[in-house]
Amino acid sequence: MDLRIFTEPQQGATYDTLLTVAKATEDLGFDAFFRSDHYLHMGDVSGLPGPTDAWITLAGLARETKRIRLGTLMTAATFRLPGVLAIQVAQVDQMSGGRVELGLGAGWFEQEHKAYGIPFPKEKFDRLEEQLAIVTGLWATETGKTFDFHGEHYDLTASPALPKPTQPRVPVLIGGHGATRTPRLAAQYADEFNMPFSSAEDSERQFGRVRAAAEAHGRDPGELVLSNALVVCVGADDQEVARRAAVIGREVDELKANGLAGSPAEVVDKIGRYAEAGSQRIYLQVLDLSDLDHLELISGQVQSQLS
Repeated sequence: MDLRIFTEPQQGATYDTLLTVAKATEDLGFDAFFRSDHYLHMGDVSGLPGPTDAWITLAGLARETKRIRLGTLMTAATFRLPGVLAIQVAQVDQMSGGRVELGLGAGWFEQEHKAYGIPFPKEKFDRLEEQLAIVTGLWATETGKTFDFHGEHYDLTASPALPKPTQPRVPVLIGGHGATRTPRLAAQYADEFNMPFSSAEDSERQFGRVRAAAEAHGRDPGELVLSNALVVCVGADDQEVARRAAVIGREVDELKANGLAGSPAEVVDKIGRYAEAGSQRIYLQVLDLSDLDHLELISGQVQSQLS
């Protein structure tokens, strides 16, 4: 079971804070550092000092880290034109020596679009599908040849399809709860399917849909990595769990029901239930980015039991 660190910087974090967490992620042996792609905070927080851009952040981290994978859960298709996004991700992949992964979603948070003057179209899922076709198509185009795409929302003519990523194929992540269209897109375009903030039982059902969609697409379901994203709150004892829950404004019982919370033994046991449901990788949503002791505890007493 791979464990990856997943952050939500829109809730309030500087680039320097993210760099500190990314370096701890690398030093403590986690597989990857991922971040959300949002421009507005959520819930009862100030969001100060303000948002950081996902791909600018990852470009910086690409030069400051050496081993960990870097990526997004999920880049919003509404934020970027697909041709521009393909260039950005390819460049950051080059800057990292081939360690980038692209999680791409439709975009959903209408208020952040209003706050920063970003169009919020009704047909978001149709746009996402075209973006997936364009981004992957640009990267797959042989050097020296051109790429064309004529869709309902995007039109590319004689694109040189450059630059190319360092990796032969940048892993693409697709996620969500949709029962039909989401599994189909994952089967067609994804290297990994992510089930966010869901029970093991719901994850198992959705994983089954994704596998079935892959088979219907003529693809080996075993090619797809299946993963979960879950909030994490681990403590050496009950008091430490309660303290960490209070800092992020959550209740212990709720965290235990909906995330990975409790003692290291409790969390290892629950991760085991997700593994039985088919999950191969878990993104640990870390909400207190100042608590590096939390990461050290997870590394030493949770991750060490999963290898």
